[in-house]
Amino acid sequence: MYPFARLAWHMLLSNRQQDLSAGGLHESRHICWPWDVDVFGEMNNGRILTIFDLGRIPWGFRCGLARALRRRGWGLTTAGANVQYRKRILPFRRYTMLSRALGYDERFIYLHQSIWRKDECHVHVVYRIATTGARRMVPIAEVLEEMREPDWNPPLPEWVERWIEEEAERPWPPEI
Repeated sequence: MYPFARLAWHMLLSNRQQDLSAGGLHESRHICWPWDVDVFGEMNNGRILTIFDLGRIPWGFRCGLARALRRRGWGLTTAGANVQYRKRILPFRRYTMLSRALGYDERFIYLHQSIWRKDECHVHVVYRIATTGARRMVPIAEVLEEMREPDWNPPLPEWVERWIEEEAERPWPPEI
């Protein structure tokens, strides 16, 4: 089941924090509960992607993206993800999640999220996020204008640029 109660809690906490710039860092604290765990005694890989919502959604509220979406009647969709799992997330362990936008291209915002315990990264993901309007994707420049961040334009890290290039080469529909 989707963690609605946890999302509500993190939204409440984020409402008490300062607003962020588009590239600002949102930090949140979490616990791996027994219902997050799979048969191998660790947080399930699919659950990890769901738990990343608990950082991504509050980040969107704090940086003004959610207000822009609401004003214009837009939506968001995840158009891709690149995940690296490195260390297990065990039950009852506390961890920190970091969420921030790395940059964008014409169509997508690239959001980086990671899960840390002490000084070790356990998982990190880059999401490619699209804004959707009436039957179309909204150009990111228009989204940034609505967020009142039209000048935000950091260069994407080289490894993200390579991922974008590789995704452009990937066949669609997939060859089975």
